[in-house]
Amino acid sequence: MDVVSALKADPKKTAALSENVSNAPWGGSTYYKNVQMRLQRFVDSGQLGPLNNAYWGHSAYNLPPKANLMASAHYIEALRLQAKAARMHAIFGAKNPHLQSLVVGGITSVKDLAPDRVAEFLYLWKETQDFIKDVYIPDLLAVASFYKDWGGIGGTSNFMAWGEFPQSSAEPQSLYMPRGAIMKRNVGGVKMASQGKVTEHVKRAWYEDGRNLHPWKDETRPLQEDPAYRPGDGKYSWFKAPRYEGASCEVDPLSRVLVAYANGHKDLKPLVDNTLSQLGIPVQSLFSTLGRTAARGLESVAIGNAMEGWIMELVGNLKAGNTKTYQAWEMPSSAQGVGLNDVPRGSLGHWINIEGGKIGNYQYVVPPT
Repeated sequence: MDVVSALKADPKKTAALSENVSNAPWGGSTYYKNVQMRLQRFVDSGQLGPLNNAYWGHSAYNLPPKANLMASAHYIEALRLQAKAARMHAIFGAKNPHLQSLVVGGITSVKDLAPDRVAEFLYLWKETQDFIKDVYIPDLLAVASFYKDWGGIGGTSNFMAWGEFPQSSAEPQSLYMPRGAIMKRNVGGVKMASQGKVTEHVKRAWYEDGRNLHPWKDETRPLQEDPAYRPGDGKYSWFKAPRYEGASCEVDPLSRVLVAYANGHKDLKPLVDNTLSQLGIPVQSLFSTLGRTAARGLESVAIGNAMEGWIMELVGNLKAGNTKTYQAWEMPSSAQGVGLNDVPRGSLGHWINIEGGKIGNYQYVVPPT
């Protein structure tokens, strides 16, 4: 969105557009006029905050002024709601984004699973989910209709997801967001992803050269000399380069949605098909910036809907007196372990070797790499 263009919008026309596009609980010409005045103060001050780094007035911006004003207003509302969503995380986890209640064997917040906290969570969940369905998704479709050319830009070839939200002790079979890998954009050829096919490469990193190893066997040996960038030596980073079957893979909301779509996911496939239909674009357009942006919203709808059932399952357990949240655990003298899950930004894997009752080697592959 072009925040400077929004200053030229007619608040009445913006209000009419918003009423036609979304079911926002706020609106009207006065509301949008007030937002426009706030944006004007931003622009006049020269301090645009989160809206600062952009090329205002560039020809690549396609939205008309009224759509820019609507999007700007809804963006400000989304920032306010984002803080409330963080509260949902903190109700059971004490803080956001990194929980304080996690321990080996479970969680320590059993006393926090009280009716008032569950009710507070459900209240915030409802407000958030309503915003996603009534504002976020309609806005996504409205803006995407002006940027259909981005359905052919910014695409990669390989996608991998470890999956998330087990519905029983059977993993990966019961994962709500399924595990899988799609290579060379072959959605019909989706395969189950295996952690045994992961390797890490160090040729371009400031580590001693070595073989491309699985994380259980991997080594972390920094160069002995000063790790300064030297043109021509090929090393430029502290990051290792993870590969799946020897190939780089995208891991993010788009990867999760593509893997779910390829597996005929009962909730996500209809959402994706409906989006493609409304925009009048083929499924190949998902391999793009447009598809990546849409995936964030669509998985929010599906996961948010499923969350209500998970919370009610928790309520049922609490009423039945089943409040156990921790399983006693002791470090074995020798073992190997792996933990795979999908965090918001993508697939995350942790690998551990235990030797002599202590951590002998620990490697993790994070989404950004």
